[in-house]
Amino acid sequence: MTRIQKPSLSKAYAILPSECAIIIVAWNCWEHLYRCLDALAAQTAPGFRVVIIDNGDAEDQQIERAGGYPNVSYVKSPSNLGFAAGNNRGMELVKGACWIILLNPDTLPAVDWFEKMIEAAVSYPDFAVFGSKLLQAASPTVLDGEGDCYHVSGMAWRSGMGLLAGSKPNEPWEVFSPCAAAALYKVDALRRVGGFDEDFFCYMEDVDLGFRLRLAGFRCMSVPDAEVLHVGSATTGKRSPFYVYYGQRNLVWTYVKNMPGVLFWLFLPLHVALNIAGVLRYALSGQFQVVWHAKYDAIHALPKIWKKRREIQKTRRASLTEILKVLDKRPVPGLGRAMNSLWK
Repeated sequence: MTRIQKPSLSKAYAILPSECAIIIVAWNCWEHLYRCLDALAAQTAPGFRVVIIDNGDAEDQQIERAGGYPNVSYVKSPSNLGFAAGNNRGMELVKGACWIILLNPDTLPAVDWFEKMIEAAVSYPDFAVFGSKLLQAASPTVLDGEGDCYHVSGMAWRSGMGLLAGSKPNEPWEVFSPCAAAALYKVDALRRVGGFDEDFFCYMEDVDLGFRLRLAGFRCMSVPDAEVLHVGSATTGKRSPFYVYYGQRNLVWTYVKNMPGVLFWLFLPLHVALNIAGVLRYALSGQFQVVWHAKYDAIHALPKIWKKRREIQKTRRASLTEILKVLDKRPVPGLGRAMNSLWK
């Protein structure tokens, strides 16, 4: 991660000239969602509207209560579109916004969170993507992550996850990509890369999007004073068959689509080793069928994924050196950290 020198900025900073839209994709998590909406209603800075994309089942009184919050629009999906397609539908609905924030329903933004995110966007025009500081809702002094790291093997994890919140400098820095649980994107950048890949459904879709933004030449900053409490896996559950299937399938697709040029072939043996480790890990925990199905489906779809790869790499603007710079390349600590997240 590259540290960013913060410019001098008066308290009376300029607000973004155009409206910012916050998209929340929800699935049967109304109590979490209400608390999130309460936190948004208490923000110190105005200038945003909220669009809820409901992938689940809702009763009339739940919809009515959600619509009672200021600047909130509710949209019922015809079916469970997943995180990727749900956010894409939300992006299509927010005409005129130049910035979009993606926010999970199981988050609680601090009262000045939106203000800090806007301040960062205004202060650092060379960046198109901004990530929040996520804190564990059950232990608010512990980090849930400050942006995503991506190892050359294809493993992704949240920076600082599990560390004490005060153990890292409270300064902005460049990260590979944001965790889409609470992230700000420039709309022009999202349009350039086509938004989320809907084939991913959920898990790793934000890393895939972040990688494609990187390849297109856009940079991402972590904003450590924009704090958000995050429950995490509130609806799908950690290490559930759902989590294992989509996480392990999409891990392959993210690497194949995005790792550019000679870097793809150079690090392919590490990626294969990572996938073997994943199969062994989940087989030993009694989930062999799930992880085998994930890897089978990932490989079966490779012709389609390779076609996407050709289109992505054809329009790549970032050099191999620029991409290599933001990847975690450490053979022992980097890979060790990645493997540790597999074996938890």
